[in-house]
Amino acid sequence: MISGEEGSAGDPSETVILATGGYDHTIKLWQAHTGNCQRTLQNPESQVNALEITPDRQRIAAAGYQHVRIYDINGSINTAVANCEGLTKNVTSVGFQEDGKWMYTGGEDCSARIWDMRKGSMQCQRIFQVSAPVNCVCLHPNQAELIVGDQSGIIHIWDLKTDHNEQLIPETDAAILSMAVDSAGTFLAAVNNKGRCFIWGLGGGTNDEPTRLNPKHKLEAHKRHALKCRFSPDSQMLVTTSADQTARIWETDKFEMVQELTCDAQRWVWDAAFSLDSQYVVTASSDGVARLWNVAEGSIKREYTGHQKAITALALEDVARD
Repeated sequence: MISGEEGSAGDPSETVILATGGYDHTIKLWQAHTGNCQRTLQNPESQVNALEITPDRQRIAAAGYQHVRIYDINGSINTAVANCEGLTKNVTSVGFQEDGKWMYTGGEDCSARIWDMRKGSMQCQRIFQVSAPVNCVCLHPNQAELIVGDQSGIIHIWDLKTDHNEQLIPETDAAILSMAVDSAGTFLAAVNNKGRCFIWGLGGGTNDEPTRLNPKHKLEAHKRHALKCRFSPDSQMLVTTSADQTARIWETDKFEMVQELTCDAQRWVWDAAFSLDSQYVVTASSDGVARLWNVAEGSIKREYTGHQKAITALALEDVARD
């Protein structure tokens, strides 16, 4: 677990992987239970907009300006081992299909893309074009629908099997900045630049039936831009982060706030991730520090310091314990 002892250092499947990236053009890999930085990966010429660890826990993808770079987590080379070609503008989102067969990205070139990971060189297989810059993309747990949020405030649900897409606009004149679907496929959350969080209940989404969205809640989540939202692995909580220098925890029964994660030094909170047991949250902040929080207490348990500029992205792979 992230709060306790690591597993065998020689077995990547038995260790916690915590990575942070930011405006100093680096990605740092941390020993999660001590706060020590183990390696610093170089991401030249670009800030890190998003990070995602491959399902086999061997590599990490970093989305940046005109690039998605792939790094070996357990190797000795601190530069990228692969790079997606042909991208323009900022790439804002990156993620993987559950078996690692393909990768998805979204970016300010007004597109979401599917990349084949099974070939030596990553090739773009499909492009979903929209009319505004894409700020966020998430994959439904059914692995068959990509949900795309854009700067104009539209949420697109792209059915990868049929190529059909549905659209909804939760609020006019408000950019969608982050979205998340819980692991059970029960809820979709989306946050915008007005600090609001919208929650839908999800139906369908199995076999050939498309996902149906049932509006549930509209939360006045933050006083400024809401930057990120993520569900806990047990689907019992949602974390939202903001330019108001806080992260907030919401329970998913009635979507009421149960904890605010804040401290005097913290600035914009760009990203957050739950531990596997849902008892801890790691946050990434503009003050160049990542923090490990105890959710129940709202207290800081560890700080990860070493970045020279704002931390804008993080990725966490925790480990189940018997």
